[in-house]
Amino acid sequence: MLKRSKLLLIGLALVIVGCQKEAPVTGDPKPADSGSGSGSGSGFKIVFIPKNTGNPYFKDVIKGFEDASAEIKASFVTTGPANGDATSQISYIKDQIQRGVDVIALAANSPDALNPVLDEAKAKGITVLTVDADLAKNESHRDAAVIPTDFSKLGESQVELLGSLIGYEGPFAILSATTDAPNQNAWIATMKDTLKQPKYAKMKLIDTVYGNDDAEKSTTVCEALLSKHPDLRGIISPTSVGLAASAQTLQLSGAYPGGPHAVGKGVQLTGLSTPNQLKKFVQNGTVTSFQLWSPRDMGYIATYLGQQIHSGKLKPAEGGKFTAGKLGEKTFGKLNVVAAGPLLTFDKSNIAKYDF
Repeated sequence: MLKRSKLLLIGLALVIVGCQKEAPVTGDPKPADSGSGSGSGSGFKIVFIPKNTGNPYFKDVIKGFEDASAEIKASFVTTGPANGDATSQISYIKDQIQRGVDVIALAANSPDALNPVLDEAKAKGITVLTVDADLAKNESHRDAAVIPTDFSKLGESQVELLGSLIGYEGPFAILSATTDAPNQNAWIATMKDTLKQPKYAKMKLIDTVYGNDDAEKSTTVCEALLSKHPDLRGIISPTSVGLAASAQTLQLSGAYPGGPHAVGKGVQLTGLSTPNQLKKFVQNGTVTSFQLWSPRDMGYIATYLGQQIHSGKLKPAEGGKFTAGKLGEKTFGKLNVVAAGPLLTFDKSNIAKYDF
């Protein structure tokens, strides 16, 4: 039997390509007419700056921006850094201020490092939205936020899912993205609070590690978890890159439930990722189930939201409502936050139905 301490560090074939400062322009500069009546004309310009250009998760967010931009006749581009460092987005935001865009939407890499440059954008009359990752405790530096789902329920949902897989008993670890990622940190805090409930008394969080949203780094730290904790029963990785890397590592190690080198009942892996990234691992039994929302809906909603705020037709306020095209009416929560939708759970019974 292979010992976990001797497992090779196995990288995924996920390579961040290109070192250009700006990613290719996406979207249709001359979109077809739409019957929505919410278009602002081809002069309306919106940009999306993801955490990093090598993360496939954001490709589906971008598709949502493209779809809605076509409907409202907006000019859309996406650009961003190759890594998710706290300050890596600053130069891209400055570039877009110089270009005179109407809306800057970004998945924030830091809750506070971007504040001065976002204030600069707002001072120029640019509408600033956060998408997917908000500016925790610094919300005044943006106009509104579109988050994937109700974050207050996400951590509990992840703990419950893992609990159901391991019989609500045993040690587990969390493999997160970066130490500064505001959304990851919020979810982890909720997970820890959830574990205080009597239902989860026999589950114990024994380690939290960070893969920096990089496939190779995530693989390394996952290998280290398997080696360091031979009695590990589960891993939660609430990041698409980390979960895919961990699934590949777990498959090749044979440590998954029923695997050739599983210790006891094996290691259950779950978290957040796109169906396309995890489909093969669910189908071959490495991963039983995992969760996510629809990333595309966030980009779609943000486009309509940005256009309506920038045009002066909408002023964000808790309890206020607006219409986001075919997705219908959306409501602002506290701090001008809009939740895109509920979590979906993917397993062998339904994963083949999804393509994103």
